[in-house]
Amino acid sequence: MASLIKCPHCGVRPKEEFSIRGDASIVRPAPSASDEEWYSYVFVRDNPKGRIQEYWHHASGCRRWLVVERDNAMSHEVYSVTDAAEKAKEAGR
Repeated sequence: MASLIKCPHCGVRPKEEFSIRGDASIVRPAPSASDEEWYSYVFVRDNPKGRIQEYWHHASGCRRWLVVERDNAMSHEVYSVTDAAEKAKEAGR
């Protein structure tokens, strides 16, 4: 059975239309942050198991950036899909 993602703009689409681009929970440091903070932001990543948020790009559809919350361990179940611009507005970024 193919995995499906419910794009908020295009509806239900096969996951092959999307590209995963990384962890959506990391907050970018301020431009004036220390070298250690920037090093950690760029090079140090956790690899959690379970429910995570990731940036996905709908490359073969609306070309929008999305935040997909899913299980990355066992079921790969998708819990939610939000437009990344809306998510940023909610977070005040």
